[in-house]
Amino acid sequence: MNSKIFIAGHRGLVGSAIHRLFADLKGYDVIVRTRQEVDLQDSLAVRDFFDQAKPNFVILAAAKVGGIKANWDYPVDFLLQNLKIQNNVIENAHRVGVQKLLFLGSSCIYPKHAPQPIQEESLLTSPLEQTNEAYAIAKIAGLRLCQAYARQFGSRFISGMPTNMYGPFDNFDPETSHVLPALIYKFHQAKVSGSKSVTLWGTGTPRREFLHSDDLASACHLLLENYESPEIINIGCGEDIEIRELASMIQKTVDFQGEIIWDATKPDGTPRKIMDVNKIRGMGWKPRVDLESGIRGAYDWYLRNKATN
Repeated sequence: MNSKIFIAGHRGLVGSAIHRLFADLKGYDVIVRTRQEVDLQDSLAVRDFFDQAKPNFVILAAAKVGGIKANWDYPVDFLLQNLKIQNNVIENAHRVGVQKLLFLGSSCIYPKHAPQPIQEESLLTSPLEQTNEAYAIAKIAGLRLCQAYARQFGSRFISGMPTNMYGPFDNFDPETSHVLPALIYKFHQAKVSGSKSVTLWGTGTPRREFLHSDDLASACHLLLENYESPEIINIGCGEDIEIRELASMIQKTVDFQGEIIWDATKPDGTPRKIMDVNKIRGMGWKPRVDLESGIRGAYDWYLRNKATN
C-alpha cells in the first residue's frame, strides 16, 4: 500500500518542485490542497483536513516569502502568517500520528555575520539580519517546535534549511520577489520597453548562493527517507556568486543591451551567505542543475507564463 504524503504549499516555487518529484515516485500517494480548499492559517480548517486526510508523511513547504523590500515593509505579515501556518500544520501532524514531517526553513535563520560557510551550529549565536528578521524568527520558531516535539514526544519531525531558491513557478513580482527572479523581471521589462539602463538596489558586492528548486526536491526526498536527527541540516550547493556577477549573467540571458546602475543608497542585506553543506553531502546528495542553465530555464518559464509585452 502506498504512503499518503501531504505537500503543503504545492503551488509555490519549492512546493511545486517537490510535488513534481513525488508524483512520479513509486510508493507515495500525493495529497495537495489549494489555499481556497484549506487555508493553513485557519486552525479549524487545518484540523478538519488532517482528520479527513490522515497523511502518513508531511513536507511543510508552505510559507509567506519575499525579498528584502517585502520583508522590510510587512514584518507583521511575515511573522504572523508564517507562525500560524507552521503551528497549525505541525500541531495537527502530531495529533493525527503522522509518521514523519519535514519542515523547510531558510538560510536567513542564521546570524548576519555568521562565519562562512555557515554551519548548522551557528544558529542563534549572534544577531540576525534586520531586513528579514521577522521571517527568520518565524522559521526559527518552526524548527524549534519540530525539535520540541521530537524531544517531548519522540516525533520524527526533521528540519532542512535551504539556501536561496530559484526555478519555475517562482515569484517574479518586482515588489515582493527575491533577487534572482526580480533581476529577470527587471531586465526583461527594460528590454521590451527599450530602456537604456536598469537601476538595481545596493552595491552589488554581497555574495549569495543559489539552488534550483528541482535540486531541493531531490534533497527533500533523501531527507524524508534517510535523515532521522532533530538537528537542522543545511541544503545548498556550497558555491556562491557576487550579485554583480549574477546580474551580468541574467542580463546576458535576457539579452538586455543597456547599462546597469547600482543605487548604493539602498540596503545590501547580509554581506555574504553561503552554506556549509558537508552534512548532506556526506549522505551522498549533490545538486545537478548549474546556475547558468538554471537561469535559462527560469527565464524560459517566465516568458511562457508571466511575461507581457
